[in-house]
Amino acid sequence: MGDPKKARKQFSRPRSPWRADQLAQELYLLGTFGLRNKRELWRAQTQLSSVRKQARTLLAATQVVREREEKKLLDSLRRKGLIGEAATLDDILSLTVEDMLGRRLQSMVFKKGMALSPLHSRQLIVHGHVAVGDRIITVPGYEVGGTEEATVKLMGGAPPKESAAAPEAPAAGQAPAEQPAEAK
Repeated sequence: MGDPKKARKQFSRPRSPWRADQLAQELYLLGTFGLRNKRELWRAQTQLSSVRKQARTLLAATQVVREREEKKLLDSLRRKGLIGEAATLDDILSLTVEDMLGRRLQSMVFKKGMALSPLHSRQLIVHGHVAVGDRIITVPGYEVGGTEEATVKLMGGAPPKESAAAPEAPAAGQAPAEQPAEAK
């Protein structure tokens, strides 16, 4: 079984890491979801690969085994919020890496408008400003379940301002605010 203190690698590297199209896709996903490094992306890809492999195995299994194991897999993915209530094994095969990365707490905070960017949401989480239910979570890669999604909230602070750098300019057709006249 292995030593329980020895952690196993949670990801597998790409077979050909230097393909231009793969590098461009990885860079796009890193920027879109605000990931720290490619290991976070590879972890999501490995999880997706594992789930899809289970679905393919069940499609090839006998009817008795399929009935027993299909419900377990579908219930697990429903709890994670990856599939809907009426999903089938074919829906599992159509999952993408973006679906997996979209279930991360970092992505949820950004999607809900609590942060200005994915990197800002990561900082809010790491600094302890985001709670799921009653618990403060400080791990940006925390997978938010389907039932927990509504309980994600920002702790102790106002929502972020759109842009505090530049003052608002007067709208077209309005006169600028009058300046006080200088005393002579």
